[in-house]
Amino acid sequence: MKRRQFVALVGIAAAAWPLTVRAQQSAMPIVGWLNPYPLASSRPNLAGFRKGLGEAGFVERKNVTIELRPADGKRARLPALADDLVRRGVAAIMAGAAPAALAAKRATQTIPVVFTSGTDPVKIGLVSSFSRPGGNVTGFHIQFIQLVGKRLALLHEAVPQAGRIAVLVNPAHPDAEQTVRNATETARVLGLDIKVFNATTIGEIDTAFAALVAWRAGAVFVGPDPLLGRRNAQIVTLAARHVLPTSGYSNKGSKAGYLMSYGPDLPDLYRRAGGYVGRILKGEKPGDLPVEQPKKFDLVINLKTAKQLGITIPPEVLYQATKIIK
Repeated sequence: MKRRQFVALVGIAAAAWPLTVRAQQSAMPIVGWLNPYPLASSRPNLAGFRKGLGEAGFVERKNVTIELRPADGKRARLPALADDLVRRGVAAIMAGAAPAALAAKRATQTIPVVFTSGTDPVKIGLVSSFSRPGGNVTGFHIQFIQLVGKRLALLHEAVPQAGRIAVLVNPAHPDAEQTVRNATETARVLGLDIKVFNATTIGEIDTAFAALVAWRAGAVFVGPDPLLGRRNAQIVTLAARHVLPTSGYSNKGSKAGYLMSYGPDLPDLYRRAGGYVGRILKGEKPGDLPVEQPKKFDLVINLKTAKQLGITIPPEVLYQATKIIK
């Protein structure tokens, strides 16, 4: 081959190489991560999601890309973030929590959406049914409301001396009425005296605590609600001031200083959600994948808080704990 022809061929190959690389990169599926919360607080769930994707054969930066879109606690940003992911041309959207899932569903009727929702997904219109979701949306129902009775019973086991238990709820939450019904039914069976205290704003949490202290509550049961969940530090401070044991709906509460918490193992749930996204990337339709429920649950006991409150947790309760904070 003549030198001039060789140089020309090398030049053509060099020019084509970036195009080839770009084609390979564009062929790599992109998965959007849409979440109402700050990325820092979502890292355990994100790690679980990545693990599930990996188990399905999709490893980030190897054969899949994850585009992170956290709303940093500002839910009003979710629609714009969802629209951005649609413009980005993602292959699927992982929507953590109901507000993110609703924003994703409004943004697209074609891109698959996998959600984790504490609120009944049929009730809020995410899917048509649990067994056959239909459309482009499926996911996992976290079942916080269904665990209200179990949580109240565990709190009673942990502090049987607390005959009066205050139930703190946000009445603006879609599941507030069901939370109250479940708590009332369980209290009736256990012979407990409960009273509901409402808080729809940060300031009203202080007001509710003043009222429940005046009522002489022996413990506080915090209803499953994002507003209350974001105010763990405030609730812990108020509870410590009035020497009140508290029960939360996720391990974040116990880590913040609640006496105990009981709820789904969320990183495991996100791992399974990652598996769902992997199945969709392989060709399955989201509408054919049933909405599933948690399989693993965490009972977390904070013995440091128990000591500060002067409470001894019965051995039978400690035996049930999956995690103990000392």
